[in-house]
Amino acid sequence: MSQRPPTTDEVRTIRATVARLRAGIMALVFGVAGGTTITIATLWLVIQGGEVVGPNLGLLSNYFRGYTVTWIGSIVGFFYGALVGALFGWAMAWIYNKVASRHA
Repeated sequence: MSQRPPTTDEVRTIRATVARLRAGIMALVFGVAGGTTITIATLWLVIQGGEVVGPNLGLLSNYFRGYTVTWIGSIVGFFYGALVGALFGWAMAWIYNKVASRHA
């Protein structure tokens, strides 16, 4: 069974129905998730305590200026996590929309 090429009306219908992602919403969701994740991870290690607190998570200070595994660092980490998450979410939505519009 061979397939016929889609008609112009069918192509328009497909383009109209393909879901588009809203980059702003994706940025907001990923930003909140990223910031919350770093904050919870930091606070978890601070509450656990010990002589050496979170050496692995502390490596984020190489990328996030001012970040430490402390109470204040959890706030700084929230903002950096939100920024990185928002950029990632926006980029993901933008790329998806470009690919979807090209193949629809």
